[in-house]
Amino acid sequence: MNAFGSGVEHAVVSAVPGELGAASLIDPALTVEFPDDFPSLSGRPGPSRLWALARAMQGFDLVLSYNWGAMDAVLAHTALGERLGLPPLVHHEDGFNQDEIQRLKPSRNWYRRIALYHAQALVVPSRQLETIAREVWKQPRRKVHRIANGIPVAAYGQPCAPDALPRIIKRAGEKWLGTLAGLRAIKNLPRLVRAFAAMPDDWQLVILGDGPERDAIRHQAIELGLGHRVHLPGFVAEPGKALGLFDLFALSSDSEQFPISVVEAMAAGLAVVSPRVGDVAAMVAHENLRWLAAPGDEAGLGAALAALAADPAVRAASGAANRAKALAEYDEAGMIAAYCAVYAGALGRGSFP
Repeated sequence: MNAFGSGVEHAVVSAVPGELGAASLIDPALTVEFPDDFPSLSGRPGPSRLWALARAMQGFDLVLSYNWGAMDAVLAHTALGERLGLPPLVHHEDGFNQDEIQRLKPSRNWYRRIALYHAQALVVPSRQLETIAREVWKQPRRKVHRIANGIPVAAYGQPCAPDALPRIIKRAGEKWLGTLAGLRAIKNLPRLVRAFAAMPDDWQLVILGDGPERDAIRHQAIELGLGHRVHLPGFVAEPGKALGLFDLFALSSDSEQFPISVVEAMAAGLAVVSPRVGDVAAMVAHENLRWLAAPGDEAGLGAALAALAADPAVRAASGAANRAKALAEYDEAGMIAAYCAVYAGALGRGSFP
């Protein structure tokens, strides 16, 4: 939204009423509304509710929907779009919740197939989701667009002051293993605490983010006698200004697609330890591949952390290769241009905005 500039006006509807935390990141120069009379995005998709959702989409030039929580609106668009003259719709999917880690729900697969029928485009960030979109949701190749997540790479990799984070200071001689994550069950951060136990005493674990799993993470650390070495400073709005404090980055998720946190770590010149979930193996540099563990392999995760903790030269080499790949492939300018092309195509224009 910020990149599109003041030539575009926006109306933003949250699937969870009142959850508008990201609004603080929007450029105040933009025209943005948060309509409180938009029909709920959750509930039984009966005829009256679908009619209400469809009518609420009238009058716009383009509708963008995101993830499973918006799928009833997508169905309303497919069912009633032609009758009501609705604007084109582009749907975006970026991953799954805890309830679909092991197996996609057949009922949701069928629902998506039907609901997406009249969407002008479907945008996904990962190869895995691209395959699912084509083979499971039966979307035609022309409709599916894979756009890798991008960030302002140049803003990363800079030195940070030891007190750049709230409630914690990096002291001389310390090494930091860090991660960026919403503190949710799917991120399995207690697993990272357990894997961290294999690292030497001069290493600290710093977990940036907020969420409902904070107490579970803290409990795991205390149970292992690591409470004094595991730190949860909270959410950081500008991670590029904090990642410079990390000496190594780790992910412990049960499921991912194209995690932006890995791109951020790569841009900061860090080696990455992670399960081979989503597109992580395709994202990192070749030099970093040996530090990826099989999904669910907690011992393998711990062994990779311990090995990298003991070898600063290898950490540096993997980190340098990761940064070079991030500079070449993951800068946000390319991502934004790709989104503009998709939106322009949906609108039948040569450019967007």
